[in-house]
Amino acid sequence: MAFSALDVKALREKTGAGIMDCKKALTDTDGDMDKAADLLRERGVAKADKKASRIAAEGIVACYIDVSKGVLVEINCESDFVAKNPQFSEIAEVVAKAILANNPADVDALLACATAEGSVEEYLKSKIAVIGEKIAVRRFATYETAGFLSSYIHMGGKLGVMIDMNGEATDAAKEVAHELTLQIAFTKPAYLTKEEVPADVIAKEKEVLIAQIKNDPKLAGKPDAIIEKMVVGKLGKFYVENCLLEQVSIKDDSVKVVDMLKKANVSINKYAFFVMGEGIEKKSEDLSEEVAKQVAAVQK
Repeated sequence: MAFSALDVKALREKTGAGIMDCKKALTDTDGDMDKAADLLRERGVAKADKKASRIAAEGIVACYIDVSKGVLVEINCESDFVAKNPQFSEIAEVVAKAILANNPADVDALLACATAEGSVEEYLKSKIAVIGEKIAVRRFATYETAGFLSSYIHMGGKLGVMIDMNGEATDAAKEVAHELTLQIAFTKPAYLTKEEVPADVIAKEKEVLIAQIKNDPKLAGKPDAIIEKMVVGKLGKFYVENCLLEQVSIKDDSVKVVDMLKKANVSINKYAFFVMGEGIEKKSEDLSEEVAKQVAAVQK
């Protein structure tokens, strides 16, 4: 399979490896992007890929909580100029309230839900006509709890977290829930517990770790039994990086997350976090082009 310069660029952005390493990996894997990424990790020239998608789209992540119900939603637009406008935050709130009121199954169903200004689709079209940019709801997560909800929005909507807590919403419990939303925003764990990690993910991680060890000149010739012990140790680090309940507090590394929960007499049901624009490619434009677009939109 042939590959292009754009494929090399994408692999480099995904792994952090050098251009020549990316070219060689793509050549050795016949242009297969996923296999090339794994090969780079095995060769020790790529960073572990947790959430490697490029964050490039504009828009915001917003959260709206109404007592026991909450929604985390990502809404995209074309420019950072529009995303930072207070009117865009108002649009996100209207959409979030429509989600809570109607509980749609997906974005397509959401577009038919009602707002005070017609359906969500009609409402967005009216805002597009005023703002002059495409506006789209990308994704959302809704929670309804018998416990309590907490949320955190980072940097005006660049990242959002919503967490569903089990237990009484005491002051201590609410403080722990808030600290955990910050923890999630900082560490971005893919799973709550290590038991939730799929077997195929663990198997793939083991393969990569074994290859890393065998490709390390300092570890050449190690017996399989020793390699297996080393893999077990490295998997422990994988769990800490990827499983929330395996972590220590980002505020105090002498305190474990599980101990924080136990002290406040609460537990975590589930959580969601969105990184704005994750996985969406945005063409680059210089500042003058973006300003010109905004001026043209205003003059229409």
